[in-house]
Amino acid sequence: MKRLPFSAWLAVGVSLALSASGQDEDIHKGNWISWRGPLQTGVSLESYKDYEFDPNPVWTDAIAGRGNPVVFKGRVYSWGYRGTGPNLMEVLQARDEKTGKVIWERETQEFMSDTVYSRYTIGAPAIDPETGNILLATTYGLVLCYSPDGDVLWHYSMVERFGRLTFPNGRAGAPVVDGNIVIIRGVTSYWGADGPARDRFFGFDKNTGELLWSSTPGVGPPYLKDSSMSTPYLATLDGRRVFYAGTGCGNIVCVNVNDGTPIWRWQVSKGGINASPVLWNDKLICIHGAENMDTTETGRLFAFRFPTDLDNPGGAVEETQGGAPKLGPEIEVWRDTFEQFTSSPLVHDGKLYQMDKTGLLICVDADSGKILWEKKLANEQLHASPAYADGKLYVPTMPGDFFILDVTGEQPKEVAKLKLEGNCIGSPTICNGRVYVHTTEKLYAFQIKNSGITWAKAPAVERPAAGAPAKLLPVPSDILIKPGDSLTLKLRVLDANGNQVGTAEGGEWAKFVPPTAKVKAEMDASFAGNTISASEDAKESAGAWKVTADGLSGILRGRVVKNLPYSQDFEAFPLTTDHPTDGVKFGYPPLPWIGARLKWEIREVEGYKALAKTLDTVLFQRGLTFIGDPSLSNYTVQADVMTDGNRRIKSVVGLINQRYIISLVGNSNILEVSSNHEHLKESVPFPISANVWYSLKTRVDVAADGSGVVRAKAWKKGDPEPEGWTIETKHEHAYTEGAPGVFGFAPQAQKRVFIDNISVTPN
Repeated sequence: MKRLPFSAWLAVGVSLALSASGQDEDIHKGNWISWRGPLQTGVSLESYKDYEFDPNPVWTDAIAGRGNPVVFKGRVYSWGYRGTGPNLMEVLQARDEKTGKVIWERETQEFMSDTVYSRYTIGAPAIDPETGNILLATTYGLVLCYSPDGDVLWHYSMVERFGRLTFPNGRAGAPVVDGNIVIIRGVTSYWGADGPARDRFFGFDKNTGELLWSSTPGVGPPYLKDSSMSTPYLATLDGRRVFYAGTGCGNIVCVNVNDGTPIWRWQVSKGGINASPVLWNDKLICIHGAENMDTTETGRLFAFRFPTDLDNPGGAVEETQGGAPKLGPEIEVWRDTFEQFTSSPLVHDGKLYQMDKTGLLICVDADSGKILWEKKLANEQLHASPAYADGKLYVPTMPGDFFILDVTGEQPKEVAKLKLEGNCIGSPTICNGRVYVHTTEKLYAFQIKNSGITWAKAPAVERPAAGAPAKLLPVPSDILIKPGDSLTLKLRVLDANGNQVGTAEGGEWAKFVPPTAKVKAEMDASFAGNTISASEDAKESAGAWKVTADGLSGILRGRVVKNLPYSQDFEAFPLTTDHPTDGVKFGYPPLPWIGARLKWEIREVEGYKALAKTLDTVLFQRGLTFIGDPSLSNYTVQADVMTDGNRRIKSVVGLINQRYIISLVGNSNILEVSSNHEHLKESVPFPISANVWYSLKTRVDVAADGSGVVRAKAWKKGDPEPEGWTIETKHEHAYTEGAPGVFGFAPQAQKRVFIDNISVTPN
């Protein structure tokens, strides 16, 4: 392997550190590039000469939204939604900052989610200041990178690629860009060690979209009860870039930005923390609305002193839960008994401002937790966090009242109160003397009249210089290939703190089975140099590789999924594992299937082997499992399916074709085509008996104009296949691609469903 000498590597690191710091310091003048603004706290750097807030909007646009816009170089990037039923779209819009005129817009369409009550766009885009690219994470798991002209540069379907789960609350959150890395998050159930559902963070190369790392700092059930929209707070500490965030399992966590290493966690609650923490001196401050770990009270506003020695943060990894080392309760500095699920705190000049769930605005001494004043603004509050600029607090409320308060004195004074159309769920954006607020009815732009704006300097971002080479990072760090594919990887050289030292041109690759792996499996592929290839007859497989060079090493994870046609009857799978409660032996489904091993098992049914839905946890009562490439299209899926139960209780079993779920709904006795039950759902009567096998077949046909028809038929197994389709569902904006898969829904994990003889064939 050819290597740069250590001195050259170090010089590269120092150069990056200096240039990045200068850019970070200047880029915030006249821009608001991320959800909580230049200080990550909701505080603007602007102050105004001859301040006057104009209650009449400069411009509005009648598009719904539940997040907040970002502003960069004269453009406002807003994320909203419009349409109804199967035509509902989330819309990213680039606007002229002065006029609000739309320059371009890009629509994305929901698929396979369980979002309810139009809970869309609960989050915000993020801007990469170096390129001007726009990063977006949608409600239903798309991660997209757009150019300033609106071209898609790279994208992922996190649901189909990494097993992201969706939740009825629809909380998406906001991407975070740091250096060359963009961070997104979600509860996922993938494969192998990442199969158990956990709230995970993912670091992608912002330019190429290649996955650099995934991180699992939190824990699972019974603490993991929901998703989280807590946006990571970035900092530099102890020679490394880190972020702090709340998780769906009730922790505040610290993670290394550059390599994803979990550093510590602090278990606060039994359930999710959705607010984003803020940093004040040597303390982190946050709020939650779930049950506390140490009391029977629900919710608390709290501050704790975080570890500064990240090599020895204290605590230990819990053997049964995993995740990062768990810190003890002694680190807490103060707490107040307020409750809030999603609205984040704001800290400025030693004062903390927080809206609780009852619509009470609280001002707290950030050092002591002493309550300085309270002001009732509404009867309830959800999601929206306050913003601050030049002594004024801007507070949207759930009922639609928008308050501007002067908070420079001992008590707040009302400057203005506006009644906006719709619910205010998004947080304000303050930039260049404009205040933007998105409601469930409109996007508003208000003017702060002034005779001059000055900008405080943002603190310089300290980017640590790289130290001695310590490990290798394959890029991408997780791959998906098919028989006949080849992929050339890059190798980054990192120091012990995850800072990049340089790159390497070659290494030795060997198949690697982690000693903790419950399933000893290998990926059916081979390496030549840094290029991995799967032969034309490569088997469906998953595994890890270890690359070594000059005493350094790194790990690559990967999957091989089959080309079409594909078939699976499960007869080759041994049933050797004892079920802990049912007294039967079962086998595990194919390892490369997304999220399969905790949602499904292989059992003997009527003398044959079949896939059976697990009933171990309510978290997986709804199981979507993908068995192929997310870019597939124009194929037919067929399988034999059955639900356990009786006349009163049956479950739902089905197939996934190109982002549509085609299922037999046992309790309703229907054959259903759906992708979201509130927006795209159509069914026909079909009598379903418990413990009876049916054959189910489906295909999707997309026309040149983008419309499509989802076709499906069902019949008793063994009977002649019907000549016509049982249901044909038209969709004006049809999905054009998507991984095939299987679907099972066992309400409250009561009755199993079974699937056998799966086939996926090209049309």
